[in-house]
Amino acid sequence: MSETPELVNSIIEGIQEKKGRQIAVIDLTSIHTAPCSYFVISTGGSPQQVEAITDAVFESARKNAGEKPAAVAGLDNAYWVAMDYGTVMVHVFLPEAREHYDLEHLWDDADIRTVPDLD
Repeated sequence: MSETPELVNSIIEGIQEKKGRQIAVIDLTSIHTAPCSYFVISTGGSPQQVEAITDAVFESARKNAGEKPAAVAGLDNAYWVAMDYGTVMVHVFLPEAREHYDLEHLWDDADIRTVPDLD
């Protein structure tokens, strides 16, 4: 099993490869009731881009960190895809879904780091 920071960086790389936007890394390690150590959240502009980002995250995490998700949910409509890597949960949203679920504010007592968009 890889180290979690390496996995997070591999996930970010996959998101950026397909031009995912508004990447946020939420560090949940100080919250004892959290379901994992990190959330990585991003936005895709269309269902097709959400699917492409999900595929790129899968490949980047596998290739660079030797990790595969235990589960992937939401690919049937690509409105919100969640990928469970155990210590890291990846959420790829369409803009309206991200605004609606507002995960950043759900965990607003955690440390949140934003990753600048590449372009």
